[in-house]
Amino acid sequence: MGKPQKSVIGQGVDDALCACREAWGVIRTRGPSQVQFWFIALLVGIGASLIAIVFRFGIETVQTRLYGTDDVADLHTTIASLDWWWILLIPMAGGLAVGLILDRFTDDGRVRSVADVIEGAALYEGRVERRKGLASGAASFITLSTGGSTGREGPVVHLAAILSTYVSRLIRADGITGRDLLGCAVAAAVSASFNAPIAGALFALEVVLRHFAVHAFAPIVIASVAGTVINRLVYGDVTEFMIPNQNILAFYVELPAFLILGLLCGLIAVILMRTIFWMDNMASSMQARIGLPRMYRPLVAGTMLGAIAIFYPHIIGVGYETTSDALTGRLLFHEAVVFVIIKIFAVGITMAGRMGGGVFSPSLMVGALTGLAFGIVATAIFPDVSGEGTLYALAGMGAVSAAVLGAPISTTLIVFELTGDWQTGIAVMVSVSLSSALASRLVDRSFFLTQLERRGVHLAAGPQAYLLGTFQVSSVMRGMDHPRAADPETCAALILEGTYVFEDKTLDQAMPIIEATGSNFIPVVAPATGDGPPELRGALFQVDALRAFNRALAATAAEEHS
Repeated sequence: MGKPQKSVIGQGVDDALCACREAWGVIRTRGPSQVQFWFIALLVGIGASLIAIVFRFGIETVQTRLYGTDDVADLHTTIASLDWWWILLIPMAGGLAVGLILDRFTDDGRVRSVADVIEGAALYEGRVERRKGLASGAASFITLSTGGSTGREGPVVHLAAILSTYVSRLIRADGITGRDLLGCAVAAAVSASFNAPIAGALFALEVVLRHFAVHAFAPIVIASVAGTVINRLVYGDVTEFMIPNQNILAFYVELPAFLILGLLCGLIAVILMRTIFWMDNMASSMQARIGLPRMYRPLVAGTMLGAIAIFYPHIIGVGYETTSDALTGRLLFHEAVVFVIIKIFAVGITMAGRMGGGVFSPSLMVGALTGLAFGIVATAIFPDVSGEGTLYALAGMGAVSAAVLGAPISTTLIVFELTGDWQTGIAVMVSVSLSSALASRLVDRSFFLTQLERRGVHLAAGPQAYLLGTFQVSSVMRGMDHPRAADPETCAALILEGTYVFEDKTLDQAMPIIEATGSNFIPVVAPATGDGPPELRGALFQVDALRAFNRALAATAAEEHS
């Protein structure tokens, strides 16, 4: 008796499964086609946006339980009515938990954030650290839930990058595909966080990938739109900030005031960034001086934040209530000035304490307060020719955040999308352009690139400054069995002189040695096993290093213009 014949439906299912297996095999071995990649980009975008939504919902839930508020939009008002010891205790407990997590799961106690995503895009084919990144996400979640004075966009972006890293490893993506997937994840995360599809896509291109290649645009837009759709399904089609009055700009008369505001905001942005770096240096110096274990550093920061929050609860969390008050003109001049100063120090304490979080939301708050204070003065001096004072708050919000992020295009758009006010574009653009131009000359282009520069990662100057660091000497050197190998006797003489490079070094470390010697090659060695000289492994020729560098530059240019 023969085997029973499968039904048409069963045979169709088998054929579909077979086709899926074949398609997966092609993706794993040859990489995805354009249509397949767009589908993968959509899935990555959905995954990243769900991460952003869950992260936000989790923070709001924990804040609601800890601080007893019915609405996190009124968090600061609720905190002001709590007992002082409770306000102090919550950030302390959060700092202790953060310290325990980072001490256990990272080797340096540092929280990973947007700067590491930018580094992963430039140097590691769109990959980021996964285990340390997950620990950083957990630390930032606790920080933002318990009183840290930072924003949620930094950890959300890095968590989305971890997702894209898993996918890139799964499909064995090359550098271009990996970076594009990273851009998709970042765009979706930003879009889902702020209901800002245009800004989400441009943020990924302008800040993370740092180019506007056409081949990356379509998948990133697809992922960004997916993030927006999911945000609106959960929270509805509403903007983050509601501006009840319509801003009116007396274009020709009032524009000079926005030029001055842009310069002021650029200086405030530099003060914010340099305060963070100065406080980080000071905290590291004091920690080394007193021998404080690194796990207690966030605890100290949490204690300081709690003490400040007893008197100024406005520093707790992302600060959207205070930002909204500034945008709607519900603050007085002296309140705006004091809150700017207190917020800058609170952000510096949080960052210096290695507690985690992002700088975008704090820069929005600082910018809105700065703009409001400026607007109050400007409209008081020229009441007959001035528009609404809240318009200056809107422009200031964009100007400070654009200078901090080094992203004038995406920040201008995200301000519009956060507020829904598209009628004041010229004022915001004028302030953003001047603040970005001024701040970029006083730091290494942005907060993130300055962070990397402080770690010795030179991305701010462009590919010509960092591409040599992507090549190991061992991958470019000529072995001693090479047909055109270096002369062994010459290599031995150079080694005796101390002129050599270890095989695990990179070309950016080796090239200065070649240039200093005036030779066309230097020996490449391995560490000595005993008391003898290092072991000769080959030689690095200057022409080979330059050839590799030229190919990398050409590949980078081709990717950015494709």
